[in-house]
Amino acid sequence: MDATQGGTGGARVGVGVANKQQQTSSSSTTWRWWWWPWPSRNSSCATRRSLLAVCVVAAAVAAAVFVLTATDGAWWGRSPDGMPASMFFDDPRDWDPRSNITADHLLDGLLTADFTYGSCRSRYQFAGYRKESSHKPSPYLIAKLRKQEALQKRCGPGTAAYKEAVRRLDSGEGVVDDGCRYLVYISYRGLGNRILAITSSFLYAVLTERVLLVDGGKDAADLFCEPFPGTTWLLPLPGWFSSSPLRRLQGYLGGSKESLGNMLQSDAVTVSAGGNVSWSAPRPPPYLYLHLSGDYGFHDKLFFCGAHQRLLGEVPWLFMWTDNYVVPGLFLTPPFTGELEAMFPEKDAVFYHLGRYLFHPTNAVWHAVTRYYRSNLASAAQRVGVQIRVFQKKQPPQVVLEQVLSCVRGEKLLPEATAANGTSSHAVLVTSLSSWYYERIRDELGGRVAGGVHQPSHEGRQRWGDAAHDMRALSEIYLLSMCDVLVTSGYSTFGYVAQGLAGLRPWVMARAPMWADDWREGLDPQEPPCRRAASVEPCFHSPSAYDCAAGRDVDLDKVTPYIRRCVDVKCGIKLVNESSSQW
Repeated sequence: MDATQGGTGGARVGVGVANKQQQTSSSSTTWRWWWWPWPSRNSSCATRRSLLAVCVVAAAVAAAVFVLTATDGAWWGRSPDGMPASMFFDDPRDWDPRSNITADHLLDGLLTADFTYGSCRSRYQFAGYRKESSHKPSPYLIAKLRKQEALQKRCGPGTAAYKEAVRRLDSGEGVVDDGCRYLVYISYRGLGNRILAITSSFLYAVLTERVLLVDGGKDAADLFCEPFPGTTWLLPLPGWFSSSPLRRLQGYLGGSKESLGNMLQSDAVTVSAGGNVSWSAPRPPPYLYLHLSGDYGFHDKLFFCGAHQRLLGEVPWLFMWTDNYVVPGLFLTPPFTGELEAMFPEKDAVFYHLGRYLFHPTNAVWHAVTRYYRSNLASAAQRVGVQIRVFQKKQPPQVVLEQVLSCVRGEKLLPEATAANGTSSHAVLVTSLSSWYYERIRDELGGRVAGGVHQPSHEGRQRWGDAAHDMRALSEIYLLSMCDVLVTSGYSTFGYVAQGLAGLRPWVMARAPMWADDWREGLDPQEPPCRRAASVEPCFHSPSAYDCAAGRDVDLDKVTPYIRRCVDVKCGIKLVNESSSQW
């Protein structure tokens, strides 16, 4: 049974049929998001057993465990990996550590089979909630991923090579000739930005044969499973009293003396008459900071020049600070173009492949996703996801609401009426920080869609660095990615991630500029309420238009057939396929 045909949406990969108590109609079940920190995977079994006992005793007065709670009962057994059995009793294989992992689970070779099925259920179950795609990873991409996994395991945290590399970094000795170089991603902004930035950092690490280490903030281990077998991608931080550069990662800024832009303006770099660049000192610095945020300056943007990439190749440690999806810029960087074209014959499938390779929600988050899906969305013939993000605080909510409804009506994303009672067998999923939009969309459309209108949570405002908040946000991103149609808000990285994981070209709503005094500024009253995105790829909001070889700015969407302007950000660019209609 396909994901669009109801049921669990997971028959293709054997997700199985949910317990009958879990199939309670959404019309008679009130769902809430209950979140409570479960001990980390590194906690001892005794610690977790003790905590569970406390939770059971306190169940009469408080919610325990991170679950979606409904009117059905819960059985507090335990699965072999120590997690509450009630979270995972849907699939009999969850009790069997010897479960076979098939080719369908591995996404045509994109994923490795070196993880156990139960250690991270989303890794091998997510594909079952989407239609089978015709977009397959290239053999060359698969080979590069396996090579990167081997590098991460050989040089990553816990190895003798890593220990020596950190020692040399801290002492300022610099390069060591053992083939281990490092790229550290510095956590920045909200979850959507972080996911896109990590994807960009990973692709750059693959291209430059560096180990990727993620300084992911306090909640990274709560959100995602490890993507690389036999090692960790999380950066181990030095002790509080350490003077290591790794201790100061959050302190770097665009003007930092260790930044590429600053060094290019100092005497640290020598430029020859022919335009070649080299380090002035006998040896390169032990580390360098790459400032690739939206506010980066001209010299920071020279990161995308071939000559400067050769310069960076000599530095053993690179620290990258970005909130952008810089992948289109990498395609425009001469040393990488050929490799990227070989890795991605379909240029508009970069995030589709890398996102599904890298990001696997932890078991707790995944349980919340699948349980909500089965209860509220699985039985619908078609699921329409509506993602609303308002950047201009002065913009009247009613204007945003009318834009959403006009888009849905104008693009005929919901049928007028199909059933005898005047309703369609569709379901609408609304994600927004506010419940106001959901309530009015429900009032407007609820009587016409048999599957109902649903909103998992409404946080009120975005809270950076809040683990529970980010876990809810990640759950909603994955629920959106399980929809069949998407309407998203322009400029929103939250929507970009959902569309990329789903492989769906969304209808994108124009946004009011967040910096304008008058929210009408920059909006064309003749513009349609939404426009179809040219591809499923995220938009690179702040690209460099500088052509390093020509020494001047160029029109980026005329450089190559697979780079186009974004429909929601006039200065932004995105990857498209020469025949994008195949999505």
